Amino acid sequence: MKTPSGPHDPTRRRFVGQCCAAVGATGLLSALAQLRVLGAVANPPAGDYKAIVCLFLAGGNDANNLIVPSDTAGYNAYAAGRGALALPRTGLLGVNVTANDGHSYGLHPAMPELQALFNQGRSTVMANVGTLCVPTTKAQYTARSVPLPNQLFSHNDQQVEWQSSLPDRAFTTGWGGRLADLVNAFNQNNAISMSISLNGQNSFQVGNTVAQYSVNSTGAVAMSGTATGTTTLAGVRTKAQSDLLAAQQPGLMETAFATQTTSAISDSALVSGFLSGNPTFSTVFPTTFLGSQLRTIARLIAAAPQLGLRRQVFFARVGGWDLHDDQVVAGNTGTGAHANLLSDVSKSLAAFYNATVELGVGQMVTTFTASDFGRTFNTNGDGSDHGWGSHHLIMGGALRGGQIYGRMPDWTINGPDDTGRGRWIPSTSVDEYSATMASWFGVSATNLPVVLPNIGRFANPNLGFLG
Repeated sequence: MKTPSGPHDPTRRRFVGQCCAAVGATGLLSALAQLRVLGAVANPPAGDYKAIVCLFLAGGNDANNLIVPSDTAGYNAYAAGRGALALPRTGLLGVNVTANDGHSYGLHPAMPELQALFNQGRSTVMANVGTLCVPTTKAQYTARSVPLPNQLFSHNDQQVEWQSSLPDRAFTTGWGGRLADLVNAFNQNNAISMSISLNGQNSFQVGNTVAQYSVNSTGAVAMSGTATGTTTLAGVRTKAQSDLLAAQQPGLMETAFATQTTSAISDSALVSGFLSGNPTFSTVFPTTFLGSQLRTIARLIAAAPQLGLRRQVFFARVGGWDLHDDQVVAGNTGTGAHANLLSDVSKSLAAFYNATVELGVGQMVTTFTASDFGRTFNTNGDGSDHGWGSHHLIMGGALRGGQIYGRMPDWTINGPDDTGRGRWIPSTSVDEYSATMASWFGVSATNLPVVLPNIGRFANPNLGFLG
């Protein structure tokens, strides 16, 4: 899978621009953000806390095998189109959810932990969601009579468009970043950013006033080879570095570099201090990379009161989903690379939800998945290729469970929802999916366009899956 590139990458020109802006405009932008937020969001009650967690499945998840129709007619239509990728009906994990198409559904057999959350009403699926410029039918797609997202089926472009929710223009900010810009005034302390990434820089959290802060899967990122005191070589080196950073600098770029580096060192020490005082979870997380990311997010949520944060936006990412081959094991399609990935997601998400309950914030944290795109419904042999619309998971105590949201596609190859090979035209836009979470987060209906500029083009700014 290629690494995303574009204007969000830390090129020299962009770095210089950001540094100059940081020195001269931070105070002004912060003041403007504070003024704008007064009329932009609902006033939160005392003690109110909410967090949104974006779990990005990098590479394009084949959600056609995430949730599968389990009734006879639905399964037969599914099996006919899926071919060698079809899961056995007997292995599906039944879920007590209703759908507006009359079918019953089951999850992939590798996901028993999420099955339990589904049946508790704490997790569900948003069906066939994807990047759209405007609502689009097959006739319109075929005739090219409506604008379509830029570079459909491209990893780099679709990752950025999913994370920005602006598929018809060049990237500038992500919808998570715009959300943070708008609601940051809820927070009582800006020592640590409300936008924290567990997997490096991303498009989702790029804002105009709130910068994303990166930690690693085990906690704060710290400089190696440093120490306190001056009795060791590391201590002497650390003291010399501090003196250099504190010295008056000859130019604007040097000043900005010293300021940002000093701030990063200070932030690392602050976060490390709070995390070291975290209570120990009784919840056991998987020892996978995803499990470690979500465990650290839970620890950061636990530290939110001490950090003075009432709103937080998190980003986690796990790769490996671009399965053009070896997706399943022939003759045992419930196993293979895709099953291993889904098993990790199921175990890690369930542990994360249980940890939020343990912290007493289960109803205050909403987790959702996103991905480049879905996959083709038919197979290329032992894998699937790049698609469009896909099904996504939502999880949290505020969820209105018990039903599948949105509309499942017609599973007929070349049918009314298919652009070819089972590349489903999304029936729900990323804008609608995102706006529902932004509304729950505290954004007023009249100001949703600040976060989702294209939301006025779609009929459902609130899909109702959050209370």
